[in-house]
Amino acid sequence: MLPEQDTLTRRVILTLLLGALFILGYLVLGWFIAPAVWAAILAYVTWPAYTRLRRLMRGYAMASALVMTLLLTTAFVLPLLWLITLMQHEFVIAYQAASTYMADGPHRLPEFVVGLPWIGERLQDFLDQITTDPAALRAQLTSWARQWQGELGNLVGGAGRNAIKLGFALLTVLFVYRDGESLLDQVRRVLRRFLGTRVDSYIVAIGNTTTAVLYGLVLTALAQGLLAGLGYWVTGVRAPVLLGAFTALVALMPFGTPFVWGSLGVWLLFQGNTLAGIGLLLWGTLVVSSVDNLIRPLVISSATQIPFLLVMFGVIGGLAAFGLIGMFIGPVIVAVLLAVWREWLEDKAPAGASAPPEA
Repeated sequence: MLPEQDTLTRRVILTLLLGALFILGYLVLGWFIAPAVWAAILAYVTWPAYTRLRRLMRGYAMASALVMTLLLTTAFVLPLLWLITLMQHEFVIAYQAASTYMADGPHRLPEFVVGLPWIGERLQDFLDQITTDPAALRAQLTSWARQWQGELGNLVGGAGRNAIKLGFALLTVLFVYRDGESLLDQVRRVLRRFLGTRVDSYIVAIGNTTTAVLYGLVLTALAQGLLAGLGYWVTGVRAPVLLGAFTALVALMPFGTPFVWGSLGVWLLFQGNTLAGIGLLLWGTLVVSSVDNLIRPLVISSATQIPFLLVMFGVIGGLAAFGLIGMFIGPVIVAVLLAVWREWLEDKAPAGASAPPEA
C-alpha cells in the first residue's frame, strides 16, 4: 500500500472512531447538557460574588464554592417553596369563592360581553348551565379531566424532570465554581487551535450576551410582577402580592403574563365587576405586556449592541428550538453570528476605503 493511501486510510478510520465516540458520548451525557449549561450561566453571572467570597475565605476554592452553591440553592428553593405553599392556600379560597358564586346563580354577563360575536351567547349559555345544573358542571369537569389527563401527566412529569435538572445544575455549579478558571482556559486553548486569537472576541460576546439576557429576563419579570400586582390591588383582586409574585414567575417566559392577568380580568367580568375587569385588561395590555414586548429586548439590545429585532428573534426562536434554556442560547448564537459578521466585514474591507459618513 502506498504511503499516501495508508495515511488516508488511517485518517478515515480515526475520523470514524472519533465520530462514533462523540455519538456514544452524546447518548450518555445528552440528558445532562441542559443542567450543565444552566450551571455555566449561573456560575458566570454570579462569578464576581464568588470571587469576593473566595477572597474572604482566604482562597479556599472548595469551601467557598460549597458556601456559594448553598447560598444559590437557598435563593432558588426557599422562594419557590413559599410560593407553592401560598398558592395551595389561595387555590382553596378561590375554589370556595367560585363555588359560592355558582351557587348564587343564575348570573347575567355584562351586555357588551353577551354582544360579542360568536362567543358572547355561548359564554352566557355556559354560565347559565353551570349555575342552574351543578350535575352538568360536574359532568363537564369530568369530561375535561379525561381529555386533559394525558396533558396533565406530561405537565407533572415535565415539572418533575425540570426539578431533577435543577438539582443536577446546582450540583454542577459547585464544581464549575471550583474549577471554572481552569475549564475556561482549556476551552479557550482548544478553540484557538481552530479559530485562532479571534476566539477571544467570541467569548467576550458570549459572556456579555449571557449577562444581559439574564439581567433583562429577571429585571423585566420583577417589573411585570410589580406592575401586575399594583393592578390587582387597585381592582380589588384577592391576594395581590401573591398573584404579583406568580405573575413575575410566569413572566420569565415570553408572552406568559396575559394568561394570569387576562384570566383574572375575565373573572372580574364574570362576577359583574365590569369597570374593574375592563381596567385590569387594559392595564395588562397597555402596561404589563409592554414591559415584556418592548423593555426586555431593548435592555438586552442596548447592553449587547445587537439590533432590537435580532434580540427578539433570538429569544423567541431559541425558546421554540431549545425550550426554556433557549432564551439564553438563542441570543448567544445571534451574538456570535453578529460578531463573526462584523469581523468578516472588517477583514474584507479595502485598506484604502474610507468610513461612510455618519448620518
